[in-house]
Amino acid sequence: MSPAHPAPAPARLAPSHLALAVLVAAVWGVNFVVIEIGLDHFPPLLFSALRFLAAALPAVFLVGPPKVAWKWVVGVGLVLGVAKFGLLFTGMDLGAPAGLSSLVLQVQTVFTALFAFVALGERPRRLQVLGMAVALAGIGVAAVDEGGSGPLAGFALVIAAAVCWGASNVLTRKAAPPDALNFMVWASTVPVLPLLVLSLLLEGPERDLAALRGLDGTGIAVIVYVAWITTVFGFGAWGWLLRRHPASSVAPFSLLVPVFGMSSAALFLGESVSPLRWCAAALLVGGVALTSLAPRRNPLVSTEPPAVSFPRPTGEERPA
Repeated sequence: MSPAHPAPAPARLAPSHLALAVLVAAVWGVNFVVIEIGLDHFPPLLFSALRFLAAALPAVFLVGPPKVAWKWVVGVGLVLGVAKFGLLFTGMDLGAPAGLSSLVLQVQTVFTALFAFVALGERPRRLQVLGMAVALAGIGVAAVDEGGSGPLAGFALVIAAAVCWGASNVLTRKAAPPDALNFMVWASTVPVLPLLVLSLLLEGPERDLAALRGLDGTGIAVIVYVAWITTVFGFGAWGWLLRRHPASSVAPFSLLVPVFGMSSAALFLGESVSPLRWCAAALLVGGVALTSLAPRRNPLVSTEPPAVSFPRPTGEERPA
């Protein structure tokens, strides 16, 4: 006779599952470099629209109908797809470095906890509050570093993208989708038209048409990576891991996203990492770890990783 309740998922990851978690973090971290390359080929809003179009088609015909109410699909699609990724891509287009963006976007964990407190009444514990303060201090250090070497406008848009990601995490928590991949694919259908309209209005039809006419192998490869590798594979694998292991065993691997993001940006884009930026990285990663991994009475478990991700985020996705 089968037991009334399934056995609890093991806390430790098998070596193959551990390797998969690291691989997903690497995919999301490198995604920021791929976004940087893609912005040389497309205007940011058009790039984001093409990313979601490629993520939705043909997957939307393969995953079955949505398993949650349409209001949640539309809500997350607008907040995460249009707002978060539109701001992120635009911020990077304005000069926010790929490595720094992969790091700063992780502050979404702080905003997730704040929004959860306001909207869901999930009161943070003292250790979480300490983690929020440490992470925000890291943002301040990163702002000082960026203000001395680059445009603050792009940096500010990346922080705004993290705010939107935090809001979408709370919406996802309310939606409670039973199938993360199904939810992500259907949510990817929502931003396409709004982003195309915004691109036509703000970036101009001439610039959009020029980008589409100049589409080459690199441009196609970039779209395939940000759509299929980071979204379909990344979120599908992350959801698969979360269904088989406690979130507390899987979530810490999202902290590797900025490690891969900053190292790949230095390797492939030649981005330098100043001592001040290393300090910001230590504060941000430490603060995010305290905020996201501290025990809670009512845990808010986000299936969205940080990076680049639609989803973590994350340039996209802990991704998007």
